Amino acid sequence: MVHVNRFTADRAMAYAVLTFVGILFIIPLLWMIFAAFDPNATLSLQWPKHPSISNFSSILTQSANQQAFLNGLVLSLGQSIVVVIVAGLAAYPLSRYQLKYKRPFMYVILFSTSLPITAVMVPVYELFVFLHMEDSIFWTMMFLSASGLPYAIWIMKNFMDSVPIELEEAAWTDGASTWTSLRQVVAPLMVPGIFTVGIFTFAGSWGNFFVPFILIQSPSKLPASVSIYQFFGQYGMVEYGKLAAFSMLYTIPAVVLYIIGQRYMSAGFSFSGATKG
Repeated sequence: MVHVNRFTADRAMAYAVLTFVGILFIIPLLWMIFAAFDPNATLSLQWPKHPSISNFSSILTQSANQQAFLNGLVLSLGQSIVVVIVAGLAAYPLSRYQLKYKRPFMYVILFSTSLPITAVMVPVYELFVFLHMEDSIFWTMMFLSASGLPYAIWIMKNFMDSVPIELEEAAWTDGASTWTSLRQVVAPLMVPGIFTVGIFTFAGSWGNFFVPFILIQSPSKLPASVSIYQFFGQYGMVEYGKLAAFSMLYTIPAVVLYIIGQRYMSAGFSFSGATKG
């Protein structure tokens, strides 16, 4: 009986801690939702007295905000596509071939994933200025892609290791080339890995403030992650309603991509019996 009571008390304590943590997370979310529909929103959490969508209308009708969202989508989607393709091609030989220096190379990749991007921004900016690549969405996207490759290659290799080599050998027996087997056999079975890398890359780029802020100077080329600071006015004045509405719109692409990715990631795990029969 004492053991049962102690187990019940420990379980109740765990639920209490989790509930407290959940409340800490949900309060800022509730503030964002309430403030987005409140034309007179303040920093305090309160139900809007006169709910309105004027904040959303103000955000969506400004061409600068539309351009900022478009710039962010170009950067994030472009980086995701580049990273998925390059990481997949780089992970294939690491997964399938017995290379002489594969282990040291994998350690280098693992070390690169822990390198903070802020530590290299000064020399990167100097390199961009020297090569006249600053203030360019394309070159900023390429730098973000390069910085995201180490983690993507590591994840892609782990997923590719789980794809049975026997399936490729069967395709090779039927006359398929390495590229054909990679495209038609390995890639369809790596849907979970592709979406994992794609979603992680998109989310990291979509929320990246520091890199575009340093490498892009023209206001018309800045993504939404940087232009969101326009709502912090001078002398401490903040447009809380518009800031909350912008934040809600800002979260939509990442949430939608995650929902779509969850469905495909779940479907991608259905190949467990592919080698049977």
